[in-house]
Amino acid sequence: MVVHVRLFAALRERAGRDAIELELPDGALVSDALAAVDDLARDLPLVLAVNREYAAPGDRLAPGDELAAAVRDPRAGAVVTFSGVTREVDHLDYEAYAEMAAEQIEAIVAAAIERHGLCAAAAEHRVGRVARSEASVIVAASAPHRAAAFAGAREIIDEIKRRAPIWKRDDGDWIAGQAPPTGP
Repeated sequence: MVVHVRLFAALRERAGRDAIELELPDGALVSDALAAVDDLARDLPLVLAVNREYAAPGDRLAPGDELAAAVRDPRAGAVVTFSGVTREVDHLDYEAYAEMAAEQIEAIVAAAIERHGLCAAAAEHRVGRVARSEASVIVAASAPHRAAAFAGAREIIDEIKRRAPIWKRDDGDWIAGQAPPTGP
């Protein structure tokens, strides 16, 4: 089976791209995927997410799974994750200017890493229909201490909501967003 693996941070830089395809046998485990990217990772300790959930090495993979590989950092004494979930309605619909949103989110994450001294951070926002209790946005931040990890994660989600060109339709109406910043 072929699995699509998204790469972040140092792995993305080493690969020179943000994703790779792996050919794995049917019934493969997360540990098989980790072994397949070992040459790329070299000395970096990795963590793998499958379908946007952290996965254990013994978890079985299925065709169509989305994998994401990120680097664990031994300096990190705190890892904060935030999931924004749909509530009170059956679903929300999200639309984005995808290329611009990706660039904005990347810049937001980079700024938070710098400002808060984070070891690493990542964020992802879904588009399309998101059912009740499902995550529409996920943010993760690691730092040597919890205060910086919390502050970094909070800044990232707040800035995504403020700056990323992502729109939400709730109960048939598109929700008006806040005007983005302009100028330098």
